[in-house]
Amino acid sequence: MLLTGGRGRTVGLNHGGGKPVLHAHEVILNELAQGLRPTAEGVEWFEGLPEGDQRKVLHALVLFCGQARARQEDVPDSITRSRVRPTHTPAVMLTKWRFGMEFLPTYELVKAFRLLVALFSIADARRRRLYCARGCSHAWHNLPTPYRNGA
Repeated sequence: MLLTGGRGRTVGLNHGGGKPVLHAHEVILNELAQGLRPTAEGVEWFEGLPEGDQRKVLHALVLFCGQARARQEDVPDSITRSRVRPTHTPAVMLTKWRFGMEFLPTYELVKAFRLLVALFSIADARRRRLYCARGCSHAWHNLPTPYRNGA
């Protein structure tokens, strides 16, 4: 069963055999990165979280970008995709390869979210193309089919 709401709930991926269980926010972030969930829906979800949870999500996104092997040369495309102005603080931070965005003022959090989702999307697409093209066992690359179809 797939649970995508609520804080701290987990998502069972029903693959059996001791496969990892992802937290709901991890599924949502991966759906956003893979284009399985519209960015506008992701932003709406993020805006609905309490500020402390928003900061935790930003921290998780930074970790995901690192795991996906984001590169500094991905930054300009990330800024373009996110529609965050290059002069806004999160974009300036990313340009300088600084990732402490969870410590930004509240009014900058949504911009940081959009920017980090874009960076994660670029890095994860490259990773899937280079390392997972013939299939993989990563739970986040094998999300349940029913949800992909909107169920």
